Amino acid sequence: MRLALGIRYNGQGYQGWQSQLSGQTVQDKLEKALADFARKRIGTLCAGRTDAGVHGILQVIHFDTDIERTPNSWVRGTNRFLPDDIAVQWAVPVPDEFHCRAQALARRYIYLLSQSPVRPSLEAGRVGWSMRALDGDAMRAAAALLVGEYDFSSFRASACQAKSPVKNLRRIEITRIGEGERCRWQFEFEADAFLHHMIRNIMGCLVRIGHGDERPEWISEVLQARSRVVAAPTFSPDGLYFLGPLYDAKWGLPAEATMQSGRPAYDGWA
Repeated sequence: MRLALGIRYNGQGYQGWQSQLSGQTVQDKLEKALADFARKRIGTLCAGRTDAGVHGILQVIHFDTDIERTPNSWVRGTNRFLPDDIAVQWAVPVPDEFHCRAQALARRYIYLLSQSPVRPSLEAGRVGWSMRALDGDAMRAAAALLVGEYDFSSFRASACQAKSPVKNLRRIEITRIGEGERCRWQFEFEADAFLHHMIRNIMGCLVRIGHGDERPEWISEVLQARSRVVAAPTFSPDGLYFLGPLYDAKWGLPAEATMQSGRPAYDGWA
């Protein structure tokens, strides 16, 4: 039987998603909990790897097992062995042809940023920070120049393992919450797939433009250069959340993971 699980986690204390020798990754903790519950080793595949410090609102994984348990038993039993900052949200039996990575039609992220003269304290590790005021109109104008199918090599980490730098960035939506020198910003991204550090590198450029250090059109020059050296430094992982992948409804996953669900209902500030 093949099972798909939805996972939520706070990435502050982990070295990213993918398993490492240190054992201090989200995948390591999840697979240990699954093994403790099932009393045998279970290997997992995920829809999208996240970096150290990046959070997951809806990571989707799948694995094969011959152990017969109800979906609710998998949720409650696995959560019993997980640390407090990782939790299985749901478990669903899926067809053997389902593959959480290959069948994903889109992936979504949100970046939460605090604009304030003073660094975050209660929100430390969960939001990015800009000490200077940001120009939303300038950032939106720049973001619009990135929407479409392009070679995003300028926003790609050197360690990226993607076969092609060409991605279809379908949407960037920038929302300001609050007025004055202290406010909050939400940057929502949706694409068919993302390169390693792609969003954090785009964020670095958008913030530079928001500060007025570059004009909005500069981001087109960065894109066309196809060279990482011309872009802004990689932005902090603190405010980045993987909202999750989207699939065809035929796979029977919860509505939040299907193309028909519309935009995700998540307020990271709550």
